[in-house]
Amino acid sequence: MEYEKIKQLMDDMGNSKLTSIDIEFPDGIKIKMEKNNEKQVVVTNIEEQITKEQNNNNAISKEENKEKIEEGNIVKSPMIGTFYMKPSPDSDPYVEIGSTVKKGTVLCIIEAMKLMNEIESEYEGKITEIFVKDGEAVDYGKPLFRII
Repeated sequence: MEYEKIKQLMDDMGNSKLTSIDIEFPDGIKIKMEKNNEKQVVVTNIEEQITKEQNNNNAISKEENKEKIEEGNIVKSPMIGTFYMKPSPDSDPYVEIGSTVKKGTVLCIIEAMKLMNEIESEYEGKITEIFVKDGEAVDYGKPLFRII
């Protein structure tokens, strides 16, 4: 909508007995005028406003997730296979949430092609999160543990 037409609408509103008016055009432009002691005109393109809000929400979510991921060291799976928390079904798990580990501490086993591969910690610290469940299939690079 052109500036002159908007200005004419404002003048017409000022000279009338109307106290408010809302107009929405098919192209997404919306005009709302209220008459108090002052004239107010709000012109927005609805599609642009929605897109801006979605982008802001996505940016906030990505930033929150990035902060969570960056906290601590992540031990990732070095291979494709099946993740096991303990050496045998009757044994205790190698580590649990809250366990303190040193470099070289065995964290779990990944079975790949009938071979049991012990996964050792590359970091020192405390296990704060275990991302997979016992017996779950894992891919190369899948996060297994968070160590802080």
